Amino acid sequence: MTKLTIARLAAAGGVGVETVRFYQRKGLMPVPVGNGAVRYYEDADIQRLRFIRAAQRAGFSLKEIAELLALDASDDRARVQTLTRTRLAALDAEMAELAAARAMLAGLLEECTSGKGGPCPIIATFTGQHCH
Repeated sequence: MTKLTIARLAAAGGVGVETVRFYQRKGLMPVPVGNGAVRYYEDADIQRLRFIRAAQRAGFSLKEIAELLALDASDDRARVQTLTRTRLAALDAEMAELAAARAMLAGLLEECTSGKGGPCPIIATFTGQHCH
């Protein structure tokens, strides 16, 4: 069994020490009981930290991550699936919004580079002076 200081735990999880402490304040990571000033973490803590980071990269909120961690212990796959479906729907909406923003910017860039005179269509659009 590995015994890690908070600095080594943070390094193993690819985060800073303050991030580990933040997760502890949010109740996502345990605060180990220690003898004196030094507290030691174990391999399970590395796995938990990596889980939190991966779930964040997938876009889950800290509240949802806390629920996922609790669900892992209860093996409630139906609730995990519901949370994941909800997250997928949010990602789909974000992707649609980004696609629309990209299309708008691509059209404005094409218009801007067409060589037509007048105000820059990109700047004019952002300042509300251009109708498209």
